[in-house]
Formats: sequence, C-alpha cells, structure tokens
Amino acid sequence: MTASTGTGRRPALTGVRTVAALTVCLTHAAFWTGHYTDDYLGRLFARFEVGVTIFFVLSGYLLFRPWVAALRAESGTHPPLGRYAWHRIRRIVPAYWITVVAVYLIYLVRADTSELGQGVSGLIRNLTLTQVYGFGHLHTGLTQMWSLAAEVVYYIALPVVAYPLARYVCRDRWRPDLLIVVLGGLMLISPIWTLVTHSDGVDLTARLWAPAFASWFIAGMLLAVVAQLIRSWSAAGGTAIAVVAFASSAGAFAGEPTIVPNDAGAAIAKHTLYLVVALGLIGPLVVGSADWWTRFCGSRPMVWFGEISYEFFLVHVMVLELVMDLLGYPVFTGRILIAFAVTTAISVPVAWVLHRVTSPLWAR
Repeated sequence: MTASTGTGRRPALTGVRTVAALTVCLTHAAFWTGHYTDDYLGRLFARFEVGVTIFFVLSGYLLFRPWVAALRAESGTHPPLGRYAWHRIRRIVPAYWITVVAVYLIYLVRADTSELGQGVSGLIRNLTLTQVYGFGHLHTGLTQMWSLAAEVVYYIALPVVAYPLARYVCRDRWRPDLLIVVLGGLMLISPIWTLVTHSDGVDLTARLWAPAFASWFIAGMLLAVVAQLIRSWSAAGGTAIAVVAFASSAGAFAGEPTIVPNDAGAAIAKHTLYLVVALGLIGPLVVGSADWWTRFCGSRPMVWFGEISYEFFLVHVMVLELVMDLLGYPVFTGRILIAFAVTTAISVPVAWVLHRVTSPLWAR
C-alpha cells in the first residue's frame, strides 16, 4: 500500500488526509465543548485546525504536479483545462450540495438558535460557496465550509497562474529555478493580505477570503517542484519539526484561539507555523521514502479513511451538533474526547454512504 500506483498516485498521500480530517474534527469538538480558552491548553486545542492547512498544501501539490510533469517532459503540452475543471466540479459539488440541502432540511424540523444563513438567500449563498463574502451567511452545521469556499478559488486560479508560468516564464522547459522564484514570490500574497485586512475599515469577513490562506496552496505547488530536486526527506526530521511548530503555535505570540487572530503579526506567525507543520508531514510522503511515516499513512485503514475524508469533513459539524444533544451537553460544555469519539463514530458511516452515492459521478 505504500508504493506508487501505475498512475503515479501515492497511497500515503491519501492516508495523510485522515490526519487532516481527524484534527479538524477534534478542534471542532474542543470548540463545541467550551475548551477554546485563552491559555496554552485552550490555544493548543484550537490549533488542531491545522488540518485545513494540510488539506490546502496537499491540494496544491497534487493539482500542480501534472504541470510539473509536463514541464519536465518539455513536450510543449499542458494539462487539458476542460478535463481538469470538469473533474474538480464532479468531485466537489455533488457531495457538497447533498450536504447543504440535507442540513437545511434538518433545520426545518430542528430549532436553530442562530439567525445566520437563513432563508432562500442563505441557501443560495451556501450552495454557491459565497457565504464568506459578507457577515451573516454561515449557517449552523455548515460553518466549516469557509475553508472550502477558499479552496475552490484556488482550483479556479491554478490554471490561470500555471499556464503563463509554464508557457511564458519557463518557455515550456524545465526551469525549476524560475518556478521556485515565482512561486516563492506569490507566497507573499497571504501576509500582505493579512496586513491589509487588519487595517481599519476593512470588512472583517475578508480575513477568511482565499488570499488570506493562498500561501498554503502555493506552498503545495512549490513542493511539487522541490520534490523533483531532492532524493530523500527524513520522516523523523520532518515530523519532529512539525511537532515543534505545532506546539509553538499555541504560544500567546501566535494569537488567541480563533481562525484569524486580531493582531496581524500573530496571524502571520500562526499561519506560518501551520505551514511548517503541513510541510513537515507531507514532505516525506511526496518524496516516497520507505520509512515509518510513509508506511503508516499508506496503511489500509489510513487510506480507507482518507478516501472518505472529504465527505467526513462535509458532514462532521452537523453530526457534532446532533451529538451534543445526544450526549446531553449544552453548548460549550462537555468532554472533548467523548464528543470527538462519538462524532467520528457516527460521521464515518454517513461519510461512507455519501462517498458511495457520489463516487459514480467522478470515480472514472
């Protein structure tokens, strides 16, 4: 399970999605049970949102890899845009729309204590992934979708950036030096955006827009280039650095337990540490070293869960809302691990069914 397949796919890169999905679920369980306290432990629970960074970096790597392969071949061809766009739509939209409609139907019979995202306008906003543009559109049970709203922008932007980069900057030749310089420069988008959106008079929701986290996706693109230039990446070193960076991110200097801290410097520091964590975990996997980390992420249970990780991500917040009632936990009370375990146990079969229902639309 740890070797590359005939299509160049590495099972371990699917397995690491399990880590990302479970950390996101854990951080939401911590929030719902009231453990986002502004001390080291509370901030540490909040920092398990780093799973989003893992998803973004991994997407950047996987989606830019065909462009890197074309440049290395120096054939003058590029990945077909139509096929790319249609596959992205088929993979993302059906499961997402089913989830959104299901959540809105649930709240026809379940009381919603939030007034956000209500009505037909809220439904349209959520179906079109435009709920992050302006305050008041994040519906209960779907609040985690802010990250998907950002990621679809990266899917759209990828060919817009990749084509001129390949055709005009690299002249359809393998020029990793130019790729590294340009992509490295593009990574400045996020810190610059963070500084701008922390200025007075700027819409607060802009802190959740795609440019705020673009450096994570671009880092994945950069990783696709760098992976062609190195022969080994120590799993021991990478995971150790990831652990240190994750532990450091809970320091007060990286801001309060929230997605984007109120201080621009803290937000940049936190997002940078998240990037270090993601690269430390993903880097050894893309090189393909036969080490313990690759074997673990490439194991059958990890790969199986990784295959349904997208669907798990979609449904777990709504499930968590219901689990809190099931366990008798008023909001912001309860035990983290119990809420996490029960939410995971219920979300997995739901995600599996959603995966089986939608996979015929894209798995071919």
